[in-house]
Amino acid sequence: MHEWALAEAVIAAAAEAAEKERLKEITEVWIKVGELQQVELDILEFALSQLKTDKFKNAKFKIATAKAELQCRVCGHKWVFNKETLDKDAAEAIHFVPEVAHTYIKCPKCGSPDFEIIEGRGVWLESIKGAK
Repeated sequence: MHEWALAEAVIAAAAEAAEKERLKEITEVWIKVGELQQVELDILEFALSQLKTDKFKNAKFKIATAKAELQCRVCGHKWVFNKETLDKDAAEAIHFVPEVAHTYIKCPKCGSPDFEIIEGRGVWLESIKGAK
């Protein structure tokens, strides 16, 4: 049900942005979802469609995934996260608490769990379009 909470937050953030821009109707909302969040996109899309109200009644939600890029703090190696390398329990743990990624993911070059998430974490609004 984490996707429903994300959908509520996206709609609230888009409504706030629309209010600042004085939009009377929102026609399009672009959302970017970090791969490390491991959000079920079909559930998120369904939740967004069910939570549409007034200003959002004709809105189209467009969702893109941001690949997770990591960098080792020990050796400096950069790599792209591949969730297929995780077992089911690790993937589920990261899905609910992305901060535990350091427990399950190691640098492929030196094996260190000390890395920085450069990109691919979080959920954010890329843009909104609407009519004034």
